[in-house]
Amino acid sequence: MRTLGISAFYHDSAAALVEDGVIVAAAQEERFSRKKHDARFPRNAIGYCLAESGLALEDIDYIVFYDKPFLKFERLLETYLAFAPAGYRSFKMAVPLWIREKLFQKNLLASELKLFAPQFDASKRMLFTEHHLSHAASAFFPSPFEEAVVLTMDGVGEWATTSAAIGHGNRLEIAKEIHFPHSLGLLYSAFTYYTGFRVNSGEYKLMGLAPYGRPLYVQQILSNLIDLKPDGSFRLNLEWFDYCTGLTMTNGKFDVLFGGRARHPEEPIEQRHMDLAASIQSVLNEVVLRLTRSLAAETGIGNLCLAGGVALNCVANGKVLRDGKFKHLWIQPAAGDAGGALGAALAAYHIYKGNPRQPAETDAMKGSYLGPAFQQEEIEARLQKAGARFTTLSGECLVRTCAASLVQEKALGWFQGRMEFGPRALGARSILGDARSPTMQSVLNLKVKYRESFRPFAPSVLAEDVSEWFDLTDPSPYMLLVADVARHHRRTMSPEEEGLFGIEKLHVPRSDIPAVTHVDYSARIQTVHRETNPRYHQLLSAFKDATGCGVLVNTSFNVRGEPIVCTPEDAFRCFMGTEIETLAVGNCFLRKEDQDPALKQKYAHRLEAD
Repeated sequence: MRTLGISAFYHDSAAALVEDGVIVAAAQEERFSRKKHDARFPRNAIGYCLAESGLALEDIDYIVFYDKPFLKFERLLETYLAFAPAGYRSFKMAVPLWIREKLFQKNLLASELKLFAPQFDASKRMLFTEHHLSHAASAFFPSPFEEAVVLTMDGVGEWATTSAAIGHGNRLEIAKEIHFPHSLGLLYSAFTYYTGFRVNSGEYKLMGLAPYGRPLYVQQILSNLIDLKPDGSFRLNLEWFDYCTGLTMTNGKFDVLFGGRARHPEEPIEQRHMDLAASIQSVLNEVVLRLTRSLAAETGIGNLCLAGGVALNCVANGKVLRDGKFKHLWIQPAAGDAGGALGAALAAYHIYKGNPRQPAETDAMKGSYLGPAFQQEEIEARLQKAGARFTTLSGECLVRTCAASLVQEKALGWFQGRMEFGPRALGARSILGDARSPTMQSVLNLKVKYRESFRPFAPSVLAEDVSEWFDLTDPSPYMLLVADVARHHRRTMSPEEEGLFGIEKLHVPRSDIPAVTHVDYSARIQTVHRETNPRYHQLLSAFKDATGCGVLVNTSFNVRGEPIVCTPEDAFRCFMGTEIETLAVGNCFLRKEDQDPALKQKYAHRLEAD
């Protein structure tokens, strides 16, 4: 049985193909269209999934959309009616779009799918699953657990914003929900907006900014914005927000409460913004911990799965793991809306048709390497057409050459195997560097990524070495857990350094791996496993052989405002538009000094805000 899952028309459109319960392919539309967070129908992603499986659309048994448009439309109307006459301007803008495109979404989907097969009547094979059930299915069914609690937290689906489900075998049932407009995701996004970052993409910046600040506003948030109960349930005080009917997340009362208007994106980040980031992160941590503690106590189940956009908050995830109320934790790597496409396909296979789960030998997500790959001959042809000058090496020689380049503190573009599904680069489409270098973080931020200097980088570490370098014994293959650098690798701060505030902390090396150690000694960790990414494991091993350190800086292969690279041509353009010194694409090795200067791109002058 073959099911094709689709998420589209909000943000992060994607497609995923499941065959007999096995995940065959999954990808976001943005990687093909090169439009970040592309919300359009995922035509390219669907085409990729079909090509990867060797199937035509007629071979698909069910096409499953990740939410129910009628329920969303019901929420839209009820919200405007509840707040009328406020919000008429927003209502006037939203409703025609909904009526034209989204209320009749089944017809829209069917017409789009006809482009793949003009005679194919997709409407007879189309299913719709609720948004939070899609999220929950994406987390539970690929997990290694026979039984688990599944906690989904995001902005909003149809009505649900937070839900708890119980999964057992091939069954998955939602047990309880919190409904819009009370939303943990929207609360966090309100502070994302207020501190000058883009909603639905800048939340990770807010998380990265938090360690530079002090949680001075926690009590103001808890006293005014959110009524938080001991079990983690909550209600928001809507007097402070504008997202129900307005065109912004917050309002004038919010500005007064926190001492000024919302920051414009290009304005300097001040200490107040850092303190706000620290405060809302602290509140988020507390809400998530109360939720997980109450669910553990109520159910007695030892396994927890997480999904939804809030599950990408790896700081909160790390606190849940260390809290120990659940013995085991598994997080869907594509936890946001893109992962809903995968969950929809799995829900149709297991829940709608009742098919049993097949236990995965290693990792049902296959390391999340579910996107396109390119054969060596095709890589060489594409690079030659792009004008690249390269040397083709054997696999072992390539790894040794790349390791030597990293030892010399050069930034390395690393393009290998199948592209990752989800927002994190996991060693298939990555920019790599020496984690021991005290200058690598600022070099990568300012000269390669062209982004804010405070943004932290994640370490990739050999899975077998993780406890040597970090206070973590569990695997973290998807870069979704934060833990501290092990104490014996930390550097003791001087009294003067301890007294620094804000961005002043940035340039103080804090450990033996300063490029990946955040100002609070934490790191967002990726454990690299031989079973799921053997070549990246080989590279880390070769670097360890040369240096004694099995840790590398790993950041996504893109620049600010651009999706992660998908093709060899994308990789070469990014290489030529940044100060990356070396590039490995398959077995092709490129040095910047060997390239035609006429092919240099001027990325830094045409970047969109992210």
